[in-house]
Amino acid sequence: MVAAPDWFDRLPKVELHLHLEGAIPVEDLWQLVRKYGGDAEVGDLEGLRRRFVFTDFRHFLRAWTWKNRFLREEEDFTFIAEAVARQLRREHIVYVEAFYSPTDFTARSGLTVQQITAALRRGLARVPEVAVALIVDLVRDHGPERGARTMAQALEVRDLGLIGIGIGGTEDLHPPGPFAPVFEQARQAGLRTTAHAGEGDGPESVWEAVQMLRVDRVGHGVAAIADDALVEHLAKHRIPLEVCPTSNLRTNIYPSMAEHPIEELARRGVVVTVNSDDPAMFHCSVAGDLRELSAVHNWPRQRVRDLQLAAVESSWLDPAGKLALRRRLVEDAAWLEEQVTAAKAAEQRPGGGANAER
Repeated sequence: MVAAPDWFDRLPKVELHLHLEGAIPVEDLWQLVRKYGGDAEVGDLEGLRRRFVFTDFRHFLRAWTWKNRFLREEEDFTFIAEAVARQLRREHIVYVEAFYSPTDFTARSGLTVQQITAALRRGLARVPEVAVALIVDLVRDHGPERGARTMAQALEVRDLGLIGIGIGGTEDLHPPGPFAPVFEQARQAGLRTTAHAGEGDGPESVWEAVQMLRVDRVGHGVAAIADDALVEHLAKHRIPLEVCPTSNLRTNIYPSMAEHPIEELARRGVVVTVNSDDPAMFHCSVAGDLRELSAVHNWPRQRVRDLQLAAVESSWLDPAGKLALRRRLVEDAAWLEEQVTAAKAAEQRPGGGANAER
């Protein structure tokens, strides 16, 4: 039986690290698997769910590549974008800066980066309650030259909501440094920048991302905890981390939420945000991570709200956009729920209410 939505579910949320292709609800992905004959490999829907249980990060990457075989036509990308947006709406996530990785598909599908971007935007536009800005993942495994070409092609359709670039992929085999010229080109073009670092590799990867790529944010970044100087640098320069706790647990980077370093990083002054990464593949959600972190660390609700405000401030919206988003959060009934409940309780106490003595 599905549990009734609680405060974490109802709270309006912001997400800064979500991969569209890793967020396809499993039931919707199953339709594509069947469309292209992949059901013979997994058997049924439950078999597909079991496919997304991982021993480590590389195992996850192999499953990612396998899944991508079932995205081939423009209508597939429109279909998944709408499905993801509908799921975000159900989870009361109101603003997202989402990665998409077009070069994982161009060779097999024959589609261009521009076509894939447009197809995704068509699907996202069908769910107007969720605002989704796009970050093109240059996929470090393909190298910086191809990354530069991908960015140039994406820039041709930047009016479809392209806001920045990033690099995901096999971090330990493909360090960030060689992408420095591409990231400089992105800045010159007015794009914002992030890089996966300190997820599948150590703190030296985060150093390269912040010093050589000069990123605005770091994707994951949790390996920074092993380097005191790096933690101090991130805190001093207010470089936000797009932390994805359950993702790190599912790929066996950390054994439990209690041992995950997000709380220690925050305690030492690093700006952290909570994100789901690939929620359909990791069977997780922002609400679920916030709920579990709150239980493990005894967080009050205000701490959870503060994390959402940190995500607003760490977003790449302009000042007016941030102000509007902040207002959308703080004026929501769920945001105010605790205060309303307290006020009602005060009214019910003897001497409470409007006529109580001041």
